[in-house]
Amino acid sequence: MKLFRGEKLLVMVSLLGFVLGIGIALYIYIFGNVVLPEGNLERAFSFDVALALFLLSVAAILPLSGLSSHKRSAIRWFFIPAILYAYAIETIQHFRGINPRFSKVASNTVESIAGNLFALDSLLIMIVVVLLAIPFYRKRQTNERPLVVLGIRYAFLSIMFSFAAGLWMSILQSRYIGETGNLIVLHGLGFHALQTLPLLGWLSEKDHIKKRHPGWLIHVGSLAWTISILLISIQTVIGRSVFEWTALPIIAGIMLIIWFSSVVTAVFHLFRSKKVTPDLPAHSD
Repeated sequence: MKLFRGEKLLVMVSLLGFVLGIGIALYIYIFGNVVLPEGNLERAFSFDVALALFLLSVAAILPLSGLSSHKRSAIRWFFIPAILYAYAIETIQHFRGINPRFSKVASNTVESIAGNLFALDSLLIMIVVVLLAIPFYRKRQTNERPLVVLGIRYAFLSIMFSFAAGLWMSILQSRYIGETGNLIVLHGLGFHALQTLPLLGWLSEKDHIKKRHPGWLIHVGSLAWTISILLISIQTVIGRSVFEWTALPIIAGIMLIIWFSSVVTAVFHLFRSKKVTPDLPAHSD
């Protein structure tokens, strides 16, 4: 089963997010990123691009979910307006100089409704993603693309940490916790598992890798990534920055290096198998 099959609309909405990101980046280059009183276009840029990448990943794995065409259509038509609204509110509000989530200057009813709808939109996206994850843990989903599905299963574990961080930010009405803790780092890195771990599965499903490394490469890389997310979660919960040189961030960094080494190993075997055998010289009579 091919990735993205039947999900052209999701891919198009995803590409819109990348286009918005490029436009915002050009604007920042010319005019700067600050829009008073509290707009920050760098945040709009990172949000739109990250959300576009997330939606592209959903479009890639949805055909592998084993869901019926009706259920896939329901998920597709939920994501399209939900993501479009998220693009719009994040981008427009920052350009207006207003923090779309944790504004301290917006006071009128329209701004309040827009912000509450944004929070509801985010919550509904979380719920639908959890519902999308369930089919991947059914045994029959390992039949067609077992290694890719294995990577997807690990990815959804990391996404649960990301969701927890997102809910925590909503409760705190801030991304910051403790002295130097920043929940947005955990939130973003957890979501990126939906690209990093299925990628490892996709690389590993090639015949030559499957025969030599039957699944262990995905387990090693994915477990390392998951442990890293867990350690980053602990570091954030105690209110400390993940970028300081202490035990938890250092070990988390080592785990990410192990994950990256797994990807490099998979790529190495992939390219080695594609080397063309030199043609034998022709014999003359």
